[in-house]
Amino acid sequence: MSIESGVGLANATIEQRLVPVRLFYDFLVEEGLRESNPVGRGRYTPGRRANGQRGLVPRFSKLPWIPTEQQWLDLLEVARREPVRNRVMLALAYDAALRREELCSLPTSDLDPAHRTVRVRAEMTKNRLERVVPYSAPTGVLLADYLARRAAISRARGPLFLSESRRNHGQPLSLWTWSKVVRRLALTAGVERFSTHTTRHLCLTDLARMGWEVHAIASFAGHRHTDTTLRYIHLSGRDLAEKLKSGREHIHAWRVRMLAAAGTQNDTAGGVCS
Repeated sequence: MSIESGVGLANATIEQRLVPVRLFYDFLVEEGLRESNPVGRGRYTPGRRANGQRGLVPRFSKLPWIPTEQQWLDLLEVARREPVRNRVMLALAYDAALRREELCSLPTSDLDPAHRTVRVRAEMTKNRLERVVPYSAPTGVLLADYLARRAAISRARGPLFLSESRRNHGQPLSLWTWSKVVRRLALTAGVERFSTHTTRHLCLTDLARMGWEVHAIASFAGHRHTDTTLRYIHLSGRDLAEKLKSGREHIHAWRVRMLAAAGTQNDTAGGVCS
């Protein structure tokens, strides 16, 4: 398959496909059949070379996808018919901007219902950075219902979310099971692009829409650097259009006031128009 085939391969996939080609040329160099390896190493930087060579392909960073309001409502309508475990997992994933691994590995001991917070342990995070995040009152009600349901499955402390299938009854819910649940919800709602990471993207974007500072969002998300946060949060085209519209209206109103003031001054001064 050509690198420029237009199928939308991920950066990691392209790099993996280049590895055997690079190793083959390394072999040719070692055998004395070539003087150099034409397959670049290191990250692609336009106009620069890494280790004397420039990477073959650039790395692309795409904005994270988030659903429209209608798509979100369609998904929630489907989720409303789900068991309480799935509903509370979806709510927690959004409220606390949890990654899939963080959500599925939550132990019962890291819940604080009195303060409606969740402790996300460092060893469960992507970058080994612990954080404590809140969840909403409606999610707290769902969580209380689920804890009562969980007690009927197992009273042992440990993983919060348990499998209810006959094959793995009472066992910790796997990452793949949760992924399949979300995929089924997405397909049923007709929102195929919705994934286990979409709720995190949506939460962080909503925090930005509410005016949170980038550093606060980074702390909430568990990012070490704000540049990572900036890749996650974005305003949709609709948001930008609304901002442009309101900005134009504000400027227009200002110009009208200035023209009105200028007209009053001219009338008072009795100026002559040419």
